Amino acid sequence: MSQDKTYSDPSTVGAKDGTVIVRGPDQVDVDMTPEAAEETAERLTDEAVKARGQRRMMRFPHRAK
Repeated sequence: MSQDKTYSDPSTVGAKDGTVIVRGPDQVDVDMTPEAAEETAERLTDEAVKARGQRRMMRFPHRAK
């Protein structure tokens, strides 16, 4: 996965007429079913925890490269 910029501002999320609406930085504009939004939220949480651990481990010089 390639990424040009890392954003520190979270997306805004709302619900309207049975659709979950996500708006975020860099013109993110996504409408999802509730089911897709729930699965996306779970995946985001899993990967956020993983990324935090990776960031924390970068501070240890004994880490294998």
